[in-house]
Amino acid sequence: MSKIHVYFMPGLAASPTIFEMIDLPKDTFEVHLLHWFLPEKNELLVDYAKRMAKKVTHDNAVLIGVSFGGVLVQEMKQFLTTKKIIIVSSVRSNNELPRRMKIAKTTKAYKLLPTGLLQDVELLTKYAFGDTLKKKLKLYEKYLHMRNKEYLDWAIEQMICWDRTKIDMEVVHIHGDADEVFPAKHIKGFINVKGGTHAMILSKYRWFNTNLPKIILE
Repeated sequence: MSKIHVYFMPGLAASPTIFEMIDLPKDTFEVHLLHWFLPEKNELLVDYAKRMAKKVTHDNAVLIGVSFGGVLVQEMKQFLTTKKIIIVSSVRSNNELPRRMKIAKTTKAYKLLPTGLLQDVELLTKYAFGDTLKKKLKLYEKYLHMRNKEYLDWAIEQMICWDRTKIDMEVVHIHGDADEVFPAKHIKGFINVKGGTHAMILSKYRWFNTNLPKIILE
């Protein structure tokens, strides 16, 4: 039996190391990790998705995207023949975005974010008070690899200004009921992970290792 090719797309600025605890049975699945690359100046999300789709070299692959990566794999779908699209801790249309993001879009407040600060995690750590924040920054250092200001400005704008209004019912949505970035109350028709936060790909990896194979094969 030929293996099912599964491509993982990390979230905004994240590296594929966020999937290091995900363990799919190797006799059935072959895993491929996708990496963010720099967008071209004023590049549209759909054009970026077309470029990323070229990195998927197998027909009938499964695409799994986390957060903004979930938005990207939905845009990639039109350029590929896929077996399944699965999104995690993400949204299937801009109607599912929280109110603060909708306000940010209207007011263009996202343009004021100090994305340059994210480039120097060590500096942030020095100014971090309390162990929990320091611990979080250590995690950022490990998992947030794409800290280029042009990329961050572009990605935040693409996420907040995503123009999809209609949900693609073929897209499978896995979401945590404790997601603090995209609250579950705004989202319909998802597979609920109890206690799952926005970072549940890391914290609930056991749930994914148990359930993801079944979800892919369904």
